[in-house]
Amino acid sequence: MLATFMQVLDSTIANVALPHMQASLGAAADTITWVLTSYIAASAIATPLTGWLADKFGRRKLFIAAISGFVITSMMCGTAQSLNQMVAFRMMQGASGAFLVPLGQAFLLDAYPRSLHGKAMAWWGVGVMVGPVMGPLLGGWLTDNFEWRWVFYVNLPVGGLTLLGALAFLRETPVAHRRFDMFGFVSLSIALLAFQVMLDRGQQIDWFESWEVRIEAILAAAAFWVFGVHTYAKGDGILNMALIRDRNCATGFVFIFIVGMMMVATTALLPPMLQGLFGYPVLTTGMVLAPRGLGTMIGMMLMGQIVGKVDPRFLLLCGLTMTGTSMFWMSQFSPQMDMQPVIFSGLLQGFGLGFMFVPLNTIAFATLPPAFRTDAASFYSLLRNIGGSIGVSIVIGTLARQVQVAHADIGSALTPMTVPFAEGNMTQALGPGGDTVMSALNAAVTAQAAMVGYIDVFRMLMWLTVAVLPLMLFLRPPARQAQPIDDEAAHMVMD
Repeated sequence: MLATFMQVLDSTIANVALPHMQASLGAAADTITWVLTSYIAASAIATPLTGWLADKFGRRKLFIAAISGFVITSMMCGTAQSLNQMVAFRMMQGASGAFLVPLGQAFLLDAYPRSLHGKAMAWWGVGVMVGPVMGPLLGGWLTDNFEWRWVFYVNLPVGGLTLLGALAFLRETPVAHRRFDMFGFVSLSIALLAFQVMLDRGQQIDWFESWEVRIEAILAAAAFWVFGVHTYAKGDGILNMALIRDRNCATGFVFIFIVGMMMVATTALLPPMLQGLFGYPVLTTGMVLAPRGLGTMIGMMLMGQIVGKVDPRFLLLCGLTMTGTSMFWMSQFSPQMDMQPVIFSGLLQGFGLGFMFVPLNTIAFATLPPAFRTDAASFYSLLRNIGGSIGVSIVIGTLARQVQVAHADIGSALTPMTVPFAEGNMTQALGPGGDTVMSALNAAVTAQAAMVGYIDVFRMLMWLTVAVLPLMLFLRPPARQAQPIDDEAAHMVMD
């Protein structure tokens, strides 16, 4: 739990510092998000290695190595002097942190009997969700009182405590030698990397008007096709076909991909909106965003009490409904509002995410044999990460486009008949004062266009939530199993 907390904390703690990183690293508004997407994409690409490396070296050794690598690369991120350096260090950090969540989840599922998996996952999720609560607050406080580099340096004490706990308490698992599906891993990595670069670069070079984007799209499509054919033919490659044949597991993969898009994309949009349009200081931004994580934590705590008593599909429906409602609420934002709509919509969205995580985790792994848990948890984490990475790229690209469209629409309505100062001779007659008026007028139009762009993106995310609802028809409730609770597991739960 502590290792996963560290990884989640690092992703959310950096969000509120993005505007400060942008100025320090000399990045543009549409390239600073590479700090997020490079980390998530590298984590997604490295995640499929978890099962094979855990079998080859043992889970405990891999876990300890991952913690150490994560802390070292965090220190390197704090020393970055340019955007290129930051992106490179964040990729190494993401690759190191890729193993933390699936290994932590696998350790947890082994420690508890199947009958207590729902409750165990709920409490594990509560610990994980402390990260989103603390991340914006801690990131804002560190950036305000020190500088943005401390959002990475803070991983040193957390990582040190995690490493001591792993050395003291975790037991090694048996080593099993199995062949690594290098062909499947390479084809999947090429597909994910090409697709991510296409999304990140497309907005800057006019999408398919550029040959670079066309080549990246063709490469991604070809690599995905090769990976799919290879996986189907091999059966037990890097993605075991047994996971796809399990209906709950396959549907859970799709669900967590969409949830990752909604969760990460929203956290990437809100900090620049609050700081750029509403003028909130970075610490205030962190305080306004913290209730979102608090809502998730409360939702997961509640799930821990009822997850075994209520059909998880119903709980999932409630979570999707609350998340969609919060997105609709966010699509009604206005530059004239105070911070209350942001706080309460974030609280509702977090509560909805908490309602989705626990039943989704429970039902996705309910029918899988224990031998497939590590592989399933790895791809589950991969799809959540790549969903978040793709989500950030899509919403940032959509935002930039919608802002341009809205600016043109609003600007076309400003004529000498509606705004006298828009007439060229009038502006020239006013001299320097005319330039000042026109600059102020353009700034107002730009702010209004940006608000329209954010509203359009929030509305798009709302419809995405609605579109995923039919997938619930493919989920089957887990069979109720009356399994005896061994004494050690019972003591763990009581403690």
